[in-house]
Amino acid sequence: MHMGRVVAVCTSPKRGTKKDNVGRAEFIGNFGIKNDGHAGDWHRQVSLLSYDKVLAFKERGAEVSNGDFGENLLVEGIDFKTLPVGTILRCNGVAMQLTQVGKECHSHCEIHDRMGDCIMPREGVFARVLQGGVISAGDDLTIEQHS
Repeated sequence: MHMGRVVAVCTSPKRGTKKDNVGRAEFIGNFGIKNDGHAGDWHRQVSLLSYDKVLAFKERGAEVSNGDFGENLLVEGIDFKTLPVGTILRCNGVAMQLTQVGKECHSHCEIHDRMGDCIMPREGVFARVLQGGVISAGDDLTIEQHS
């Protein structure tokens, strides 16, 4: 079983803007994160991004802080875009199912305007919350292969 560590938990009231690292958040089954703009009855309730990809982006000289790419969960040690759709992610009793890898970029989002590039469309993945609970920075996130 592969495991990563949650570096940041980020939310924002609106879509298409950077998120703030709130440290911990409540995940609601079949809805998403409480008080987050991406929550709702659809397949992109939670967005996840590999922290290692953000570090690589920073090495190119980008000034970026956690949540800047609009990600909800920033996780160290997992390359999300290599996972198949359907993969189950677990953390503290929260279960999420991977629904989409990568996305169409809104070319005029605040992130792209400020950074000149955004890694979310290439590296980000999206999940639906199957089972709710609370996730905090520092928690372990495990991957269960989808059978």
